[in-house]
Amino acid sequence: MKQKRPDRRDRHDSDRRAFLVRAAAVAGAGLAQDAYAQKPEQREQATGHHEMSAAEHGGAFFNQHNAATIAAFTERLMPGAPGKPGAREAEVLNYIDLALAGAYADLQDFYRRGLAQLDAYCQTTYQETFLRLTAAQQDEVISALEESRATGFAWPAAQEFFNTVRTHTMEGMFADPIYGGNKDFAGWRLVGFPGGQAIFTPSDMHSAKAFTRAPMIGLEARAKGRA
Repeated sequence: MKQKRPDRRDRHDSDRRAFLVRAAAVAGAGLAQDAYAQKPEQREQATGHHEMSAAEHGGAFFNQHNAATIAAFTERLMPGAPGKPGAREAEVLNYIDLALAGAYADLQDFYRRGLAQLDAYCQTTYQETFLRLTAAQQDEVISALEESRATGFAWPAAQEFFNTVRTHTMEGMFADPIYGGNKDFAGWRLVGFPGGQAIFTPSDMHSAKAFTRAPMIGLEARAKGRA
């Protein structure tokens, strides 16, 4: 019996996920530990919102439509697969939503205009909003943004919008969970980053294998320990 060949979209998803994972590994612990600077009260707010996704509570910044659009966009950038969490599992949407309500507040209009232009382009091209497109169509739209082929973008430019959302997707996947993403250390587990451990044994330090021992301790866990 012939073995079923991998679907083209499955290969595309795998390639995109692998690219972002490699990029995160290059970025290293600096990205994983602290994606953006926040005041202590902002960290507490982020931790409190972490239990509920932006799509469920309407968002700290996004309205429901924009939240759902960003959730779909980031999932196409970092698609999940069996045993490999994607943007939805890591709650990247929640990270971006909280950041725009706090440390990234200066980008609020950037996102509003970018999302409006995104839907306008999708309506012109497919007569539907980005959220209602098929996964393949969403991928084509994202490629058009990345390659500056998408029309109708003034500010932000299409490629600029893509680059910003991709950067924030990586931050939401691999930053410390205290900032609202990387739920249950999904991103850290994906790249084998151990987080802060109580102790590393000599064999841990000399091993060339990915570190998998749990639990992994982040800023959120330490903050709870001091409470």
